[in-house]
Amino acid sequence: MTLTAKEREILIENYLQKGIETIDKVEFLLQNNELSLAINRIYYGIFYTISALAIKHKFSTSKHNQLIGWFDRNIVKEKLVDKKISKIIHKAFKDRKAGDYNVLSKFSKEEVEQSFVDMKIAINEVKKLIDKPNEG
Repeated sequence: MTLTAKEREILIENYLQKGIETIDKVEFLLQNNELSLAINRIYYGIFYTISALAIKHKFSTSKHNQLIGWFDRNIVKEKLVDKKISKIIHKAFKDRKAGDYNVLSKFSKEEVEQSFVDMKIAINEVKKLIDKPNEG
């Protein structure tokens, strides 16, 4: 299915909004010591934001690995963001999978708080790319 420019704009805005709203949810989860849930939301906040950027670039996938691969090839490799953003994304994805699927997985409050800081950095950097006007 091909999206119109208006449909893409709406999707981008909705994904971006969802990513930004996730920041408040993570803050709440941290305050209530729900660390595994916070780890899950940290990843998804980043995922929603990257999804918005992908839509802006007319890329679509339902696969997380494909989306992250697209980001690395088209955004990081092209030096549109620092490599540290890719590292944040990969760590968030790995932690989310561990938290969701490994019942023995535990995260310290400090670890989750650092991941939260990293999440906000990643979202902010990706948002800058989304807000940047298309060239050409």
